[in-house]
Amino acid sequence: MVEHFYPEKDLGTPAVESATLVSLNIDGVEVTVPEGTSVMRAAALVDINIPKLCATDSLESFGSCRLCTVEIEGRRGFHASCTTPVAEGMVVRSQSQALARLRRNIMELYISDHPLDCLTCPANGDCELQDMAGAVGLREVRYGFAGENHLALGKDESNPYFTFDASKCILCSRCVRACGEVQGTFALTIQGRGFDSQVSTGKGTDFLGSDCVSCGACVQACPTATLTEKSVIAKGQPEHSVITTCAYCGVGCSFKAEMQGDQLVRMTPWKGGQANHGHSCVKGRFAFGYATHKDRLTTPMIRDHIDQPWREVNWDEAIGFAARRLKEVQARHGRHSVGGITSSRCTNEETYLVQKLVRAALGNNNTDTCARVCHSPTGYGLKMTLGESAGTQDFDSVLKADCILVIGANPTDAHPVFGSLLRKRLRQGARLIVADPRHIDLLDSPHTGAAIHLPIRPGTNVALVNALAHVIVTEGLEDHDFIAERCAQTEYQAWRDFILEPRHAPEAVADIIGVPARRIREAALLYGGAGNGAIYYGLGVTEHSQGSTTVMGIANLALATGNIGRPGVGVNPLRGQNNVQGSCDMGSFPHELPGYQPVTDAAVRGRFEAAWGATLDPEPGLRIPRMFDAAIEGSFKAMYVQGEDIAQSDPNTQHVEAALRSLELLIVQDIFLNETAKFAHVILPGASFLEKNGTFTNAERRINRVRKVMTPLAGKEDWEVTMDLANALGYPMHYDHPSEIMDEIAALTPSFTGVSYDKLERLGSIQWPCNAEHPEGMPVMHEEQFPIGRARMVVTEFMPTTEKVSERYPLLLTTGRILSHYNVGAQTRRTDNNVWHDEDVLEIHPHDAAARGIEDGQPVSIDSRTGRTVLRAQHSTRMQPGVVYTTFHFPHSGANVITTDNSDWATNCPEYKVTAVQVTAEAPQALSDWQQRFYDFTREQLAFARHGD
Repeated sequence: MVEHFYPEKDLGTPAVESATLVSLNIDGVEVTVPEGTSVMRAAALVDINIPKLCATDSLESFGSCRLCTVEIEGRRGFHASCTTPVAEGMVVRSQSQALARLRRNIMELYISDHPLDCLTCPANGDCELQDMAGAVGLREVRYGFAGENHLALGKDESNPYFTFDASKCILCSRCVRACGEVQGTFALTIQGRGFDSQVSTGKGTDFLGSDCVSCGACVQACPTATLTEKSVIAKGQPEHSVITTCAYCGVGCSFKAEMQGDQLVRMTPWKGGQANHGHSCVKGRFAFGYATHKDRLTTPMIRDHIDQPWREVNWDEAIGFAARRLKEVQARHGRHSVGGITSSRCTNEETYLVQKLVRAALGNNNTDTCARVCHSPTGYGLKMTLGESAGTQDFDSVLKADCILVIGANPTDAHPVFGSLLRKRLRQGARLIVADPRHIDLLDSPHTGAAIHLPIRPGTNVALVNALAHVIVTEGLEDHDFIAERCAQTEYQAWRDFILEPRHAPEAVADIIGVPARRIREAALLYGGAGNGAIYYGLGVTEHSQGSTTVMGIANLALATGNIGRPGVGVNPLRGQNNVQGSCDMGSFPHELPGYQPVTDAAVRGRFEAAWGATLDPEPGLRIPRMFDAAIEGSFKAMYVQGEDIAQSDPNTQHVEAALRSLELLIVQDIFLNETAKFAHVILPGASFLEKNGTFTNAERRINRVRKVMTPLAGKEDWEVTMDLANALGYPMHYDHPSEIMDEIAALTPSFTGVSYDKLERLGSIQWPCNAEHPEGMPVMHEEQFPIGRARMVVTEFMPTTEKVSERYPLLLTTGRILSHYNVGAQTRRTDNNVWHDEDVLEIHPHDAAARGIEDGQPVSIDSRTGRTVLRAQHSTRMQPGVVYTTFHFPHSGANVITTDNSDWATNCPEYKVTAVQVTAEAPQALSDWQQRFYDFTREQLAFARHGD
């Protein structure tokens, strides 16, 4: 276990990259550092700690506090070490009587306008002002508090997670700079001049009402108790910490879980985290309360039918009941009548064991994962073109991009820490193109150049990508050398002939796409002419009937322009959940074993059969949609679901519910009684990420350790539950620790051959492939060759979706996420994140609302060919007229009641993003028929659960 009882050392100013080294002398110590390094950082690197207050190594030097002044031989006066760069032969003194007097005088001025309540201050023991007063030897304050001061300034308690106490502010500007430099929101400023200066969130606003996104960067940067977590105020300072990995989105941020015994006090982003570099978002930083929420399932429960109360039982009885019922189902209905769904929220090791249980213990390949309904087109499309089912770059690569094309993604809401990094690059001068039906916040990034927004009509991604490629080819922007060296020529020529057809010209497809031809051309010329062009895409690409086609079209664009195989370029899927990439890597799909190895390959099967001691079915199993269909048809009878809420997250909710009701046995392993668990016969309590050991793999293929910081509330980690179930089924599994599971994964999975917990402890994280050729991983893929030799460019014919608007359904509904919530909301809804978003609403353009007599805030009925639900309307100009938008974070909203069964032609990924609907005004308190049934069923199931207490 990696534990840190003290915070990582702050070197004062950021690192500088330079091939030129400079040597200097500080207090008699010779130091050699890159040119451009500050004197302060150079000193800190050799453990000479110069006092500081305004400086911190996550921010550019500022030079306001003057506490860090030093003497430099041959130069007059005193010099701020944070803003003074090193020079060859420089001789520096950080300690002298004159410096000591100056620093004490500076500290005396600070303390003269600061409350002397250290013993009762929540930052006592973790306050840089307190530390610096001791470091400079301050023993008295001559000025007293009789004069004008700021001690009576009030507190801003509006934010649910932290407080702002202006009386303790020393105006170091670290919070303001963190908001701008790190987060990129610029929600804070210094208001007023001289003595009247104050940190401000804007005229007449508090933190909650401001542009602040509660990322915590300001709290992290504050050297005093001015900005303090309310959890620290309530519980006191933590006494030890454990480094682990966030269990929200696919960025995979590293955090220090700071503890008092087994009580979590706060989550602090770890500077050593190679995905986040010490930054965070509101979810990972503050929304961890769900882990100990009163709704947590802590006792196994069983029942024979879903119209019966639950019976609380011990683990042995629950596992035995589940295993016996699985055997009975297979005895009656055959080996293929059962299956399992792995989790993109659980660890790699846990996911691996679930698919292993299905294949080795149940004897079939009926295993699938939530990636089926989000990023399965990524796996298919990138495998077909580049030869590997994953993104090509690390996140830091974006800092070398000259043009960034974002398609169907909203990074600042869905992947906020990466969104901040992207914004940083935009401030440095990179150009931005956004192809999205909705105006996203990234387009409003402060201090960036003009962005191109292509507000495309939902369902027309392929037409757009082909039009961009048409312009690139016709304007001579192809990278012919790259194509000749790295691409299969027959496929390239077929693609080129196809893309040159006049029907792909922007003028020919502008009406289809809904964007003027000149804007499409402008975007194509910008991307095609950039030195480094990077593409980032999300669910707005994959969750379409042509999701796989669009992914291949995106790969075509990158290949045609040579934007593959170096930093600053690439094809980069922004994975939604924390371990979507890992769940795919671990063999969750019915046609692939771990490492994307086909189950139909006899040699591959032979290796797994030898290791697992079981005969494997050579035929691919059922995908999730087919499991539902087969359940309703009567041939699929039992399902083991670990950590996924398919009743809320999958499309056409009423079809899913019918399938779940048809099952003879549903085993749900989760931390809450979610929507799927309400249909279950067995509930096996899950463990949160804070209660387990393992690994997650993020969107950049980075494998990060997950470390247990507290005992599982239900007594078991998830991998232990799966292992127990396999043993009860008669298939032996035995592991003493998840590291042993990873050793097995490495032995069977070529891209993980070199991965081990020992190496992860040494390196911090690893980006697969990690093998003999790349023993420490591969941040940027395809630098010299592709796994398939030469890349294959693919003809991408645009086939309009069959889901079309009509007189009855004249609007197109598309869906997405919001910053404060995560996926189906099971975690974030049980935190104070509800303060920002306590319901799903329907965003509708004022023109469409006026035509229907819909007032802002009025309930509206949303009808589709599949179903009906009722939401509250919110007037918004983010979409063009004719397009409406909603989120799906609250189960009673029924967003997926109205989405259809349409899916991607290659992978069955649902077409969540295109649903033809009609929207009409409703009376207050109106509910759809489904919503009324939902509430009735929920009340019944909660009563059954209480009966089991």
